[in-house]
Amino acid sequence: MSDDANPTRDRGTRERVAAAVIGVLFVAIALAIVVTSVRDLSAGPVLAAIVIGSLGVEALVSAARNRRCLLSRIGPLP
Repeated sequence: MSDDANPTRDRGTRERVAAAVIGVLFVAIALAIVVTSVRDLSAGPVLAAIVIGSLGVEALVSAARNRRCLLSRIGPLP
């Protein structure tokens, strides 16, 4: 039986990929908010797009730097 498999490294790679996917998803959602609310750029949609987009960008940067993103630090939500 070979002990070459490193479960902590595999888990880290999966977390990085998951963070990158979530980051792309959040950036896409922020862009969708901006596109759908172009006619009425009030404070609500703009603020939501900024918050969601910044969380997505932070998740992408954290995945690239091999750190835990803010979304993963929140913990399990009900």
